[in-house]
Amino acid sequence: MDRGTVGSANQGRLRVEVRTVGRSEVVTPAGELDHHTADLLREPLEAALDQGRARLVVDCSQLEFCDSTGLNVLLGARLKAEAAGGGVHLAGMLPVVARVFEITGAEAVFTVHDTLDEALAD
Repeated sequence: MDRGTVGSANQGRLRVEVRTVGRSEVVTPAGELDHHTADLLREPLEAALDQGRARLVVDCSQLEFCDSTGLNVLLGARLKAEAAGGGVHLAGMLPVVARVFEITGAEAVFTVHDTLDEALAD
């Protein structure tokens, strides 16, 4: 639900932090990942892949919502990362987000970790 916001105001609902940790590019989305905010996650994922960072760790611990558009962003990044010899690891999913992955079966195509530390150690 948009909570009364429209247009670019929706982008305030998602913040994305990116940092390099060892051989991994750690991408941390915080807030709501949906049709209106998906590009805010897609762009740093694609930029990391363009820079040769094929091991992506998405720290989902601050992700409060994910719809099918957000799921498609992550699936697209997974395909590109695997084509480059890497992969996408998901870490720390809150139950509401984990449920989306469970219902759609997407959890089976990602490497899912309970914590960011586990994802980085894998």
